[in-house]
Amino acid sequence: MSRAEQMDTVTGAAAGTVDRHGTPATFASTDPAGGAVVGVFPVHDARAVQQTVDRARPAARRWAELGFDGRRQRLAAYRGHLARHLHELADLVHRENGKPRADAVLEISLTIEHLAWAAAHARRTLGPRRVRAGLLAADHAAYLEYQPLGVVGVIGPWNYPVFTPMGSIAYALAAGNAVVFKPSEHTPAVGAWLAAAWRAAVPDVADALQVVTGNGSTGAALCRAGVGKLAFTGSAPTGRKVMAACAETLTPVLMELGGKDAMIVDDDADVAAAADAAVWGAMSNAGQTCIGIERVYATSAVYDRFVAEVTERVRGLRPGSDDEAAYGPMTMASQTDVVRRHVADATSSGGRAVTGGTVEGGFVAPTVLLEVPETSAAVQEETFGPTLTITRVRDAEEALERTNATSYGLAGAVFSRSRARAMDLARRMRSGMTSVNSVLTFASVPALPFGGVGESGFGRIHGEDGLKEFTRARAITRRRFALPVDLMSFRRPPAAADALARLMGVVHGRHP
Repeated sequence: MSRAEQMDTVTGAAAGTVDRHGTPATFASTDPAGGAVVGVFPVHDARAVQQTVDRARPAARRWAELGFDGRRQRLAAYRGHLARHLHELADLVHRENGKPRADAVLEISLTIEHLAWAAAHARRTLGPRRVRAGLLAADHAAYLEYQPLGVVGVIGPWNYPVFTPMGSIAYALAAGNAVVFKPSEHTPAVGAWLAAAWRAAVPDVADALQVVTGNGSTGAALCRAGVGKLAFTGSAPTGRKVMAACAETLTPVLMELGGKDAMIVDDDADVAAAADAAVWGAMSNAGQTCIGIERVYATSAVYDRFVAEVTERVRGLRPGSDDEAAYGPMTMASQTDVVRRHVADATSSGGRAVTGGTVEGGFVAPTVLLEVPETSAAVQEETFGPTLTITRVRDAEEALERTNATSYGLAGAVFSRSRARAMDLARRMRSGMTSVNSVLTFASVPALPFGGVGESGFGRIHGEDGLKEFTRARAITRRRFALPVDLMSFRRPPAAADALARLMGVVHGRHP
């Protein structure tokens, strides 16, 4: 019996393959397309969460003592296990999250690549190094290294239940920490599967990655359990609650929050390529992508052609739960209400839907909205559904102004045949990440940091920044020899300060 097939097993000790820690309450995870039960899991209370974190502490010490090479070897075993069982995990993601199996395969493949990069680059990024001591400490050697935090808490989302939380988990593990992972209550089976796979692949440090399941109270308990850092992915309102809970114990946080990402289509853009990218960025995963494209600003020179290209492509899309469907249902039933409200607000305020605009059950038709006022909720708020607003602008400068006129700042895209022009627009876009002549590509590059500004959060996962995010910098100096005059001593001669001032004048005073 596979791990996925064991998820609905409930015993006195476990539910859904997750240790109950004596917690009596359970909850069921269901298929968003048909409502079938995927698994049954504990609603871990504060006591259970604390027990899990306490059990992770000795594992964190053992994991850190393995060093970079030992951790790299075990992380390789873990990604090898994920690669060999990729289709089993993809099927579970399809059943619990609703996305097509092919999209789940892509998500897991990206995860494996990030695991490989994090493990391979941890030593070079975090290992001890000697740095220049400078003029005033010439008698010292100076060293810098990055030490693990101990136990890291991760609260993951449901829209990318493997890739997104593993962006924190993989880098935290590679940096030498143990992890306690609380998956979304909508995708606990995926989180349980990832933890069970770790135990199978790394049995000698099995407690370095553990899972707790439950609702918001479980997440709040993890915030208060004394972890070294808490990484959260979710909405800005929930992020504020997480920060408030973590503030009680001065637990540092990483916030990966929502977005309202825009695409700029300039006069000289490849319109067909831009349209194809916009449709994928807006509609894939049923639009449930924090870095998805929700707004497009196309210049007057290309607007009509762009709208025609987008409309043609969107009309060929069909949501469903079968393998031929372009995308699946809304994972959270309540999210359909948000989509309905945004579409209704857009059309009632003067906009029009040229495709879609309807919701049947948990499936939202691919929706393209034109002439929507900038004040509409469909433009200002995160929709998180398969919708796209397209707005005509005078030029790319107006497009950039409108792109930046939001409290969000996660990601975006620019389409232009001019490399210099596209790069200039990308650099001035108020976002943490931007793709030029593509969408979402930065997420697939392990060396690049991932994160936003403003309402989209702070902190970074992925890349060297992601490794450092789960460490504390340690500075060490070592005195190599004694100087004739020790400036940091009450025994220094009275003339030492004047001599130092003269030296500063000679070295630095010549600069205007």
